[in-house]
Amino acid sequence: MNIQSTIIQGIQLAFQDIYKHDLPLDQIALAPTRKEFQGTYTFVVFPFLKISQANPEATANQIGDYLKGNVPMVTGFNVVKGFLNLELNELVWVDLFQQIYTNPNFGQLTANGKKVMVEYSSPNTNKPLHLGHLRNNFLGFSVAEILKANGYEVIKSNLVNDRGIHICKSMVAYQHFGNGETPESTGLKGDHLAGKYYVIFDQEYKKQIKDLVSKGQSEDEAKKNAPLMLEAQDMLRKWESNDEAVVSLWRQMNDWVYAGFDATYKKMGVTFDKFYYESDTYLLGKDIVEEGLEKGIFFKKENGSVWVDLTEEGLDEKLVRRADGTSVYITQDLGTADLKYKDFKIDKSVYVVGNEQDYHFEVLFKIMRKLGRSYGDGLYHLSYGMVDLPTGKMKSREGTVVDADDLMQEMIETAEHHTKELGKIEGFSDEQAGELYEILGLGALKFFLLKVDPKKRMLFNPQESIEFQGYTGPFIQYSHARIAAILRKADQIGVSYSAPDFTGISELTESEAALILLLNDYEKKIKLAAEELSPSVIAQYLFDLAKEYNRFYADVPIFHEKDLGIQTFRVALSSMTAKTIKKGMSLLGIAVPERM
Repeated sequence: MNIQSTIIQGIQLAFQDIYKHDLPLDQIALAPTRKEFQGTYTFVVFPFLKISQANPEATANQIGDYLKGNVPMVTGFNVVKGFLNLELNELVWVDLFQQIYTNPNFGQLTANGKKVMVEYSSPNTNKPLHLGHLRNNFLGFSVAEILKANGYEVIKSNLVNDRGIHICKSMVAYQHFGNGETPESTGLKGDHLAGKYYVIFDQEYKKQIKDLVSKGQSEDEAKKNAPLMLEAQDMLRKWESNDEAVVSLWRQMNDWVYAGFDATYKKMGVTFDKFYYESDTYLLGKDIVEEGLEKGIFFKKENGSVWVDLTEEGLDEKLVRRADGTSVYITQDLGTADLKYKDFKIDKSVYVVGNEQDYHFEVLFKIMRKLGRSYGDGLYHLSYGMVDLPTGKMKSREGTVVDADDLMQEMIETAEHHTKELGKIEGFSDEQAGELYEILGLGALKFFLLKVDPKKRMLFNPQESIEFQGYTGPFIQYSHARIAAILRKADQIGVSYSAPDFTGISELTESEAALILLLNDYEKKIKLAAEELSPSVIAQYLFDLAKEYNRFYADVPIFHEKDLGIQTFRVALSSMTAKTIKKGMSLLGIAVPERM
């Protein structure tokens, strides 16, 4: 039953019958009635006064009278100026809840036959993942889960930057200063070991620059002539010519890093269906440059370099191949876009990348559309802002970048401290308590990073994120644990709520109706989150649902209710709320505890 659609159709008929005017359905909108007024939905009549040829109050009363007489679910109304507040028959909510409760696919929309790839993470193999990667991974994974819930077939991909001068820097430093150490011999995760040598390269490189400057070179000359940089550049050339020793070291160090990444991804709770590696894709796109030249979309300059002119699209000219015939970064992205389509025949491709790459993706997408790619209109850059931290709050392995492993561990430790302070682990074994701390710590971190619109730069406050009150993950997790305790008690005393019949329920409290109304909004919120590619829509909904449940829990008795039918209804309402919280939190990649 779609309550809003029924009312909107009733309003359309009202305009036909009262004003002899055919008002398109898409021009009619309902808003939730404000809390201080009686009613469920509000219709604003101000935009339609030219049609009614009456003042706002008269128009609202005429339409209200019509709906009350012709739409059975509308039992009353009140008018505040030009706002028509509609009061609905309580049985509507009972029928609606029965449909929600007995729908096994509630929260999973039907398959739409479309494929979408969500690319996220995209790490460099010269260092561990950091705070920015956390927002990226949580955002990408959540968007993928939201699209799945909307009926898309989703491929989660990860394009790993495993080649280039930055990788060679770690390798050169390891050759000079590594003394053959390994993750096993040092006890370091492989990604941290590689990152250690990237930092050492930078430190030693700066010493060499300082030394050359002291001997009379300019700073620019010193940067170019420093022996370590020359070595790294030579190593890159050897790698590209498939030098056996260089490739062997590259494979060894990358394998260490991948093992480290795997452990971090497991802790994060994110997964991938397909990995692409830049070592495989960096030569792609050269044939697309030739195609663009043949089609007259690209042009050559006198020095032989190839460009695309995007001035008509509001941009400028963009280099797509250097004069010496070598690729630039966008060249391989053109080829990789084609490769993704070849592999999966995707309808949409979502790139989860920070907003510093806005221009790059705008150029890439415009080129693919000019080239006439069938998937061109489905290309989308999910651009997100940086994450800042209050200074001094979190560990930083390199002094500037907050390491993802450190941050996750610190959040788990913060959750442990906070939970013990509040005394919420009574009767837990050490293992159960450890699991709870991880669920709460990572849930707090994910929720805080996802509750903000992706486009906005944000400040992550660890202490605020872990609170059990307010707009936080732990508040929602605690609400779920509270409901789980209610359901355990219902099972203990024999309240059967798995397949109840609610036809005997004739009255509802205001908080029961409000909770059902909010549960009914879940699938609409899933659609909206997919349209906006924004997990923040789900986060806000779950917070509102948890708040509404807590109000219901405070307002009405459950186990002190003498009427068994009403008691069963309230337990079932609690059960459905818990299921919806669990489903919704899973779309954010967050687990919920069964007890606290």
